[in-house]
Amino acid sequence: MMPKIRGLSAFPITPSYEDGRVDTDALQALVSRLVSAGVDSVGLLGSTGSYPFFTREERRRAIRAAVECVAGRVPVMAGIGALRTDEAVELAKDALGAGATAGLLAPVSYTPLLDEEVFQHFKAVAASGLPICIYNNPGTTHFTFSAALVGRIAAIQGVVAVKNPAPAPEDRGATVAALRGAVPDGFSVGFSVDWLAPAALLAGADAWYSVLGGIYPATCLRLTRACQTGDKAEAERIDAILQPIWALFKTHTSYRVVHLAAILAGIANARPTRPVLPLSGVAEREVTRLLGAMALD
Repeated sequence: MMPKIRGLSAFPITPSYEDGRVDTDALQALVSRLVSAGVDSVGLLGSTGSYPFFTREERRRAIRAAVECVAGRVPVMAGIGALRTDEAVELAKDALGAGATAGLLAPVSYTPLLDEEVFQHFKAVAASGLPICIYNNPGTTHFTFSAALVGRIAAIQGVVAVKNPAPAPEDRGATVAALRGAVPDGFSVGFSVDWLAPAALLAGADAWYSVLGGIYPATCLRLTRACQTGDKAEAERIDAILQPIWALFKTHTSYRVVHLAAILAGIANARPTRPVLPLSGVAEREVTRLLGAMALD
């Protein structure tokens, strides 16, 4: 049985070359930084990790490199989303064979999907034997999971967690409660959207799926632990420090910002995967100035 996903799940970028090959040395440097900081799990090949851009073989290489680096110290959850159900099943089998602890499954689509189609998709992929985390990311998939659908999928054997976009602060208690009421006991309820997720942790969520945690794990761990212990004052103090970064994420997207952050930190000479272009001009100078002044981790 896999450990329950809780605390800080840090999502690093996936450094790669222009030809689409994963830079496994740079990836291992990123993952080593996360493990040394003490993150609770590593979220590999998420949206921040550019999963839709990589071939099946490159995803396998990335997972093998991360699992080798982690060496069993923390769970590794790997993105297995694909347009076709059979492809997602094969990606799940690959992730399981490469040593991943769980798979992060988004209902990637071109044609808008119906609830029953998504349910059957998850049922088929879960049969691979890899524990599955439901990835609710309507901003990229254009599909939104209701609490009722999460509950229905959570009843499938092998589905163990949900990664949900965090609600506005005024809705956090009701959202956490609705999900808790829909899923079995022991099912992990976690949230993304970095500037909102810590508030969901304070409201009783299990996990924060964090983009910023993939580049500044120590800072995000301090915020996570404050939320987990109910230290609202400390959580608000750290969150206030991070407000300039949240503003950068909202303006320039977290994906673009953290790629530049990795370069500025000297961790990886990484660029976003084309057709996404790196920040340049005024935007690059703004991010460079603010991150340099904050000196996180």
